[in-house]
Amino acid sequence: MSAIFIMIGASLLLAIGFLIAFIWSVKSNQYEDDYTPSVRMLFDNTTIQETKKETNKNTKKTK
Repeated sequence: MSAIFIMIGASLLLAIGFLIAFIWSVKSNQYEDDYTPSVRMLFDNTTIQETKKETNKNTKKTK
């Protein structure tokens, strides 16, 4: 019977620890950007880098 009380106490401490970690992550804006991660895998990194290079070349030419 005492093992059950120990397990209940340990599980409550663990649950409280996870709750504190969750509250800390929400307060430090870990979940702020919920759109970008879902579409990031749809874009190719080389395409984005080439596009940035092309726009930089175009802005330098127009100046």
